[in-house]
Amino acid sequence: MSYQALYRKWRPRTFADVAGQSHITRTLQNAMMQDKFSHAYLFTGPRGTGKTSAAKIFAQAINCEHAPAKEPCNECAACRGILDGSISDVIEIDAASNTSVDDIREIRDNVKYASSVVPYKVYIIDEVHMISVNAFNALLKTLEEPPKHVVFILATTEPHKIPLTIISRCQRFDFKPISNQAIVDRMKYVVEQEQISVTPEALDAVALAAEGGMRDALSILDQAISYSDDVVELDDVLAVTGGVSQQILTEIVQAMFEKDVKQALELLDTLIQNGKDPARFVYDMIYFLRDLLLYKSAPSLEGILERAAIDEPFKELTAHVTEAWIQHAMLKLNECQQEIRWTNHPKVFIEITLIAITNRYETTVTAQSTDIDSDALMQVTAKLTALEKELAVLKQAPVAKETQTSEPKRRTMRSSKNSYKIPFERIRQTLQEAEKQALKNVQTQWAGFLNQLKATSAPAHATIQDSKPVAASNDHIVVAFKYEIHCSLFLDNKQLVESVLATVLNHTASIIPIPIQDWKKLRSEYVQKQEQADPGGEEKKDDPLVMEAQKLFGEDIIQVHE
Repeated sequence: MSYQALYRKWRPRTFADVAGQSHITRTLQNAMMQDKFSHAYLFTGPRGTGKTSAAKIFAQAINCEHAPAKEPCNECAACRGILDGSISDVIEIDAASNTSVDDIREIRDNVKYASSVVPYKVYIIDEVHMISVNAFNALLKTLEEPPKHVVFILATTEPHKIPLTIISRCQRFDFKPISNQAIVDRMKYVVEQEQISVTPEALDAVALAAEGGMRDALSILDQAISYSDDVVELDDVLAVTGGVSQQILTEIVQAMFEKDVKQALELLDTLIQNGKDPARFVYDMIYFLRDLLLYKSAPSLEGILERAAIDEPFKELTAHVTEAWIQHAMLKLNECQQEIRWTNHPKVFIEITLIAITNRYETTVTAQSTDIDSDALMQVTAKLTALEKELAVLKQAPVAKETQTSEPKRRTMRSSKNSYKIPFERIRQTLQEAEKQALKNVQTQWAGFLNQLKATSAPAHATIQDSKPVAASNDHIVVAFKYEIHCSLFLDNKQLVESVLATVLNHTASIIPIPIQDWKKLRSEYVQKQEQADPGGEEKKDDPLVMEAQKLFGEDIIQVHE
């Protein structure tokens, strides 16, 4: 196979080729020039940011025949031998497949032997976090006091998995994600050398999709070149990466802001039908709104925009939408991004999010185009006048003497402490219509209902999880809550909870919440009235067999028949 992938062909050969890591390359170059480089280094950072490449360049530079020098010459026998792997003194080890203690012991036994060809023996251990704990322990002493002719370079994407005893024995360098501009500049150089035509918009899209990794950027560029005909354009990159064009993003944002739910959902459906990745759509939308917010807040920040191109539709959209609306939309999309990671139906969550964003804010208009409705203004003025009169009367009225009984006082204090007012009459009416079979059906399916509610909305589930159904009719269910405050919180989610319950029970039913203590009192009151209405019932209740059954199964379950 004669063709070589771009990321392999254009792998950095000098420190100058390592894009976006000048804080590291400069430190290493100065250390080499002063002959003060360390015996052990730890290179950490995201994938594709130049860790292993920098390690190999460093190994070449300290062994170059022209050392000390800031860059390897790549021409001498030592540099060429390290590049093609013919010099055995530079050992590159993949820790993912060499994790055992025996592998590390082999290194420990070999470091004592002097290098055969070049001045320094260099061990480059990639993905070092994969080494076992015992293997790390075996490496400790050697890493702390290796022979003078040995240099260790450990590379990893997950430094938190490396023992602190290892980290403390190394000089640590953190490779940062490469900026989009640095990736674009490097790709421009590559395509010029390869004599390939790529539009600036396509390069920007590749850089965004790479998420800070140069290797990923060159791989995506390679795919786009294979996909395109003569010139790599933005549509080619979007087709390869699954990204969404700015025109579609602009139209969807415009539709949501103008409360056109139908247009927004149709555009989304078209994207999904055309094979676009739903997760990628949410990602692109968040970045597009981020650029929209930055440009609206400060147009001079045009240079740091990552997703949007400043064209006329973008400028018009910026002038139209509000900052509050953009911030709300970004928060909703961020929540959606978290949700779709754990579902097999991401489109449903995205549709719900678009509807929520569309219905959150009313479309705002500028003050110049606002026409105040005079009739509405007169009505508001009349209501304010009436309220002012009522307030004046209340101020002049004497304070009423305290004639309420202790029980109303207790209820008033409880009502002021909690905003929920218990609907006692509705609950008594439900008890009159309640059926044992209806309650049994609800209790049987209550656990499944709670699980389904938790999957639908965790906040709504949190308000009703410490509760249980205690009475039920065909249309109403009395639910006793362990905590009184949850009754008020439940009302905020009542519609959602009842809709989920309806899918479980296969019929609609209204939930009436009541604190458990109030339910016990109300039930005792109701039972006493029933006993007064049916004196014979007390004799049945006192039957030893009935009492034993009630102890075993509870009073709510037992029914006594003649």
